Amino acid sequence: MTERSGGQLVVDALVAQGVSTVFGVPGESYLTVLDALHDTEVRYLTCRQEGGAAYMAEAWGKLTGEPGVCMVTRGPGATNASVGVHTAMQDSTPMLLLVGQVSTGRRGREAFQEIDYRHFFGSIAKWVVEVARTDDLADALTIAFKIAVSGRPGPVVVALPEDVLTASTAVVDVTPLQVERATPAVDEIDTIIEELGAAERPVMIVGGGRWTIPARRDLEQFAEANTIAVVTAFRFHDLIDNFSDVYVGEAGVWMSTAVQSTIRDADLIVGLGIRFGQMTTGAWSLLDLPTPSQRVVHVHPERIQLGRIYSTEVGVLGDPSITIAMLRDRELVSSPGRSGWVADRRAAYLESMVCPPQPGGVDMGEVMAWLQAELPPDAILTNGAGNFTVWPSKFFRYGPDARLLAPQSGTMGYGLPAAIAAKAAHPDRTVVCFAGDGDLQMTIQELATARQAGCEPIVIVVDNQMYGTIRTHQERVFPERVSGTDLVNPDFVMLAAAHGMHSERVATTGDFAPAFARAAASPTGALLHIRVDPSRLTPFESITDVRGRPRPK
Repeated sequence: MTERSGGQLVVDALVAQGVSTVFGVPGESYLTVLDALHDTEVRYLTCRQEGGAAYMAEAWGKLTGEPGVCMVTRGPGATNASVGVHTAMQDSTPMLLLVGQVSTGRRGREAFQEIDYRHFFGSIAKWVVEVARTDDLADALTIAFKIAVSGRPGPVVVALPEDVLTASTAVVDVTPLQVERATPAVDEIDTIIEELGAAERPVMIVGGGRWTIPARRDLEQFAEANTIAVVTAFRFHDLIDNFSDVYVGEAGVWMSTAVQSTIRDADLIVGLGIRFGQMTTGAWSLLDLPTPSQRVVHVHPERIQLGRIYSTEVGVLGDPSITIAMLRDRELVSSPGRSGWVADRRAAYLESMVCPPQPGGVDMGEVMAWLQAELPPDAILTNGAGNFTVWPSKFFRYGPDARLLAPQSGTMGYGLPAAIAAKAAHPDRTVVCFAGDGDLQMTIQELATARQAGCEPIVIVVDNQMYGTIRTHQERVFPERVSGTDLVNPDFVMLAAAHGMHSERVATTGDFAPAFARAAASPTGALLHIRVDPSRLTPFESITDVRGRPRPK
């Protein structure tokens, strides 16, 4: 056991845990950690704002299944990063936020940039700890990594006082602990099989964390072999091949009437990994509270979620990947009418994906159809929040190798940092970020991060010169009283060019294909700016349409 600084021990812990990439903004509160990183192969991606860094760490965790690591300084650095912590919590994503802290001897005096992190992050993180002694660092970091990935994955915040990082310790190296994954009992699997076998109109609603790549294949195999309709939770489209005949849509914002009918008319709902949250249930309107008319089987890796929203016939503590692997090789007797039910639901879903012609120079429906046909099968799509997300979420089908990185928390600005993280993890894959004009400007400074790190995606800016989602709600509640939602935007093409990226404006639908080809060929990433008709709030409704409807009471 050799003496080393607390900062060196932190870095040694990252290496021991197999961390290859860290996202952060440097700060004087953790200089010893930055110094220790200098002599390792761990990549430190220098970001432009802590919110962007935290988004990148969250996206890394979502894409890889391993905790994304973010490093920020005390006070404003930590508060900026909180948006990514909240996203990781709501999305059940493993993440570790390492925060510099004032020295222990200065705590409690409202020292420069001092914050009580347990109170600040307590309600949005899975665990928050402040390490008071250098000798305790190894244990704290070991536990932090374990908590982040165990059960329902989530964010863990570790506050590191400056004197704890500069002091020396002789403790042993961090050793990764065995991750505990909830495994159902055999009789519980038997019960799930019995429930599915007795149902005539079963649907599996899948989502949440801890879905491995093999588990996605297991889900498809099990559902197809037993003719079970599958609905993915909000922004978890990529858990199953969307071209499979059993995939019948996504339950989320702008949930189609087809998916709503599937959930309402089912006689059995198997919730696998989901929390039965607001988006997945149409604000808890598709299942009666507290006792649904449908039979409910709920499988979740966190016991507190079982029966929390709805009473269930069967509640099983189970990791979704382990549970579906146990179900995969089981056979059940299907009712004669089940194949007709699934075929009908599939047809209704496909019909809901037919996009009407769009006004303006660029028809985004045709753009999405082109991307569907031309993007590589393993493309990664990202987006933040806004009306523009209807395009990658409702008019694109994700094959078995494609991925979607999008926030269940509905946070703006997520798409660009997520795309940068995706390129850091998979530099050879095509990564396309969809962004709205308001959405992009939340984190547009991370274009500089992308160029510096050599992690440049293709950014498609869908520009309607407004905060479109809020304008939609505004027109529904206060029609013709526009307030605070108009945007005067910069020249996005010039901004991207200033960052050294290929950039161009796409004026017509016919211009898109050659423009995208140039973007894909660019070694410095690219931004394509598309102006869409601001009178069209969604592909199916205009401002005039919304104004003409009765106001909600």
